[in-house]
This record gives sequence, structure tokens and C-alpha cells, in this order.
Amino acid sequence: MRNLNELPDLNLALVQTDLVWQDPAANRAKLELLLEQARGADLIVLPEMFSTGFSMESERLAEPEQGPTSAWLLQQAARLNATIAGSLIVQASDGSHRNRLLWARPDGEMLHYDKRHLFRMAGEHKHYTAGERQVEMECNGWRVRPLVCYDLRFPVWSYDPHDTDLLLYTANWPAARRHHWNRLLPARAIENLCFVAAVNRIGIDGKGHPYSGDSQVLDYQGEILLDTGDRDGVFAVRLEAAGLAAYRERFPAYLDADIFELT
Repeated sequence: MRNLNELPDLNLALVQTDLVWQDPAANRAKLELLLEQARGADLIVLPEMFSTGFSMESERLAEPEQGPTSAWLLQQAARLNATIAGSLIVQASDGSHRNRLLWARPDGEMLHYDKRHLFRMAGEHKHYTAGERQVEMECNGWRVRPLVCYDLRFPVWSYDPHDTDLLLYTANWPAARRHHWNRLLPARAIENLCFVAAVNRIGIDGKGHPYSGDSQVLDYQGEILLDTGDRDGVFAVRLEAAGLAAYRERFPAYLDADIFELT
């Protein structure tokens, strides 16, 4: 296992805000102003479908893989010297529509993760193609696993205690099920012996669904390090690698984990 004590602490910034319904240009302009408050962060996280809100109009709203929002993310990452993550509606090279989390690095590299679990209660599975693989990203030596909203309900897909330092969820999680959100997040932290960061939106979307926010960061014991409530803004927290290393040494439950393969 890696020596986590050699990792620097990770400065994390969560952007929780209302989104302009189905208006990418307006959302980019709004978020660009908010991102000024995230200077100094190593990793900045935006909500799910941050350029449109959680829309099923994938054919009309999908951007190409190197579209304007992708280019904008790379510009912001370079400007702030930080990695920026968040999902949007993308038309992939095979023509399919994806709820795709983009991982924009300040050096100009762009990586992505496609949402695996599509929210059928809103018909997402009828308008988008599911992702097929887990993805691990790197930020300042930290191993980060990005996931999107409904993925939170599926512990097998989130499970990876040997490699993951930070599970990262970006979401448009409605207020009607906020108690699920608030219970599942600490469970994922505890069972994976890792930090968890989760970013949600606030406001009311174009379908009339309210969102309560509740963006938060939890440690490896499920203890809350940051809880934004329903506030609008940018919220910063520092993750300490030494604390994670000490806890895993003191309580190495991963040594007794079941071995299985995803299909």
C-alpha cells in the first residue's frame, strides 16, 4: 500500500449554487464569477449538469466532446491553476448522449467519467447511455474516484477501499429525498475507509423540483468536516492525508474485504 504520509494535504472547494435552466452560456458566466472565490484550491467541484440543470432534452442540449463548455472548463482550470470537475450533457464520439463528468486539469489534459446509474424515475435511461467503467483520477498524488448522483445508491459501484483516497459525488439530488443523501454519504465513507465529498445544487429547476443543497465533505469515519446547508457560494476544506493514513493503519478493515469482479 502507498505511504499516504508522503502526500500533501488536498485543498478542496465545492461550488453550490442555483442553475439557470437549460442555458449553458448563462451558467458559465455565473460560475466563472463564483470560481474566483475558489482560488487556492487544488480541486474544485461543480454540480451535476452544471451547464443546464438536470434535463432530459439530451438531443437538443448535448455538446460535442470538445464543445464550448469543455473548452471553458480547461480555461478556468488553467486560470485558477486547479483541477475542476463537474458533469454536463455530451454527445460522445459514437453518437450517444452521456451524462459525463469532465475532469479538467490546469495542464490542459481533459479526462472523463460517464455516469453509470441512470435515474429511471426521471426517464434518464431513455435519453442517455450509461457508462461502462469505473475511473480513477489523480490530483496532487491523491486517488480520486468521481461518481454522479444516482451512483450514490449503489455501494458495489462505489466500493474500492484499496486505492481510493476520496470518493467524489456530483449531483442534482432533489430535496424530497435529502434524508437518503444524508444517510448514504457517511455509509460510503465508512465502508470505503476514505474521504467523501459531495456537491449538490440549490434552487428550483425548470420542472419545478426544489433542491436543498446539503453539499458536504466527510472523513473516513463518516464525520462531517463541511456541511453547506442550503447556502449559495463556494465552500473550502482541507483534507489531511496523515489522518487518513493513521486511521487505515489503526483500523485496517480493508484487509478483510471480499474479493469480487464487476461485470
